[in-house]
Amino acid sequence: MSDREKKHNTLHKALEINLDNCKYGTIVEIGAGQEVARNFFRAGGAAGTIAKTMSAYDMQVSDDIYGAEETRRYVTRNRLIKMLDKEYAAVTDLLTPTRPKNTTFFSYAATVTAKSYLQKNECHGWIGIRAQLYPKAAPSNIILHVRMLDNDGSAQQEALGVLGVNLIHAAFNYFTQPKKIIEALVDDLEDCRIEIDMIDFSGPYFEETENRLMNLHLVHQNLTHAIMFGPGGEVQVPSELLYKKNILVIRGNFTPLTKVQLDMTKCGQQHFNEMENINADRTLVLAEITMASLTVGDEINDADFLARVDMLNTQGYTVMISNYLRYFRLRAYFRRYTQLQIGMILGISNLELIFNEEYYHGLEGGILEAFAKLFPDNTHLYIYPFKNPEQDELITVYNFQAPKKLQHLYKYVLENNYLVGLENVDESVLHINPNEVLADIKKGRGDWEDKVPESIAEMIINKKLLGFVDR
Repeated sequence: MSDREKKHNTLHKALEINLDNCKYGTIVEIGAGQEVARNFFRAGGAAGTIAKTMSAYDMQVSDDIYGAEETRRYVTRNRLIKMLDKEYAAVTDLLTPTRPKNTTFFSYAATVTAKSYLQKNECHGWIGIRAQLYPKAAPSNIILHVRMLDNDGSAQQEALGVLGVNLIHAAFNYFTQPKKIIEALVDDLEDCRIEIDMIDFSGPYFEETENRLMNLHLVHQNLTHAIMFGPGGEVQVPSELLYKKNILVIRGNFTPLTKVQLDMTKCGQQHFNEMENINADRTLVLAEITMASLTVGDEINDADFLARVDMLNTQGYTVMISNYLRYFRLRAYFRRYTQLQIGMILGISNLELIFNEEYYHGLEGGILEAFAKLFPDNTHLYIYPFKNPEQDELITVYNFQAPKKLQHLYKYVLENNYLVGLENVDESVLHINPNEVLADIKKGRGDWEDKVPESIAEMIINKKLLGFVDR
């Protein structure tokens, strides 16, 4: 085995931990066997690392150990935290007086629901480690939410066993490089076996870690297709946020969010909520940014990303970052979690893109396949008009000119209400061009300040965002 293979091999990582007399702790796994512990035992020398392993499948037994869950839901972050609290306190309280003073204690915990004969629900889990990263230190936490993508339970268990070893090994070896921890989580795992759609770092060594950037790195490394941030900037688990919700999404670069985009959202919400059976209280409005708009080459401007999220949050938006370029793939993602209404707010330029056959290059069925996947049920595109500055003409969904050979297709989707023209728009903001606003921001103060919400103008000026220089 080459040095590189050893570096990524699961049993080699487990053995490396086992042979380190300083690292000592507990491994508790609920819901998918005890594969993490098994890897340490298979590697040899586990007595030097593992104080206890445990599984508790009976809910009464689990409740007796960790306390009852009022929600009766056991695969939750709250349950994982209870497990880490209990296990870490137990091992440190009992063994600190007798273990060598250079011991670094840890507790690994997982609560998951894997594929079984009796259940057809989503296979997912909460996984975490609480560890002293140097002797006598206060503990640090790394918490993950994962989806298991294998088609059978035994394969899911195996993947979780590899992931758990990777997490324990990376926490101790790369704690000064949290991005490297993320990249190491899928060592020795084939693609499309595990999706990690949320990660949270806390405690010593992670005080300066920006969890929004760490979650962005999950998308950048193709460990997940999308991440989400609530209006307060907090990282959200997509499955919990989207579950059984009506979803209305507006896609943009948002550099910055302008008044015309606010009006697009307002008009889109009005039309969306007027639809039959739409409950506004169960509607989630998302501002979505694609990874393509965040990257230059393979690099991401972290400050630019955080600025965009902060500005959207100030206006009450939940923010989504995804690697979906085509709208039908975005719709399929939402359909994982909800069968309710999906609406997408687009400008005329996006409509031109959707009716450009080159946009579907490489897709076997071309534009017809894309439309079949975009519009099968409860999905509508809300089209915001555009004012042509050269002709002073308002271009709407009703006078939009699709390519000649696609005009019958355009008429079909329009007459079947898959395309919905937005009305009651604020014509005083139709002249705003977000690209021109960004260019003007880089020149200093000026008329652009009237084209964005006042609070956003203040943020840009005070924090010198998006290339603003006070000249």
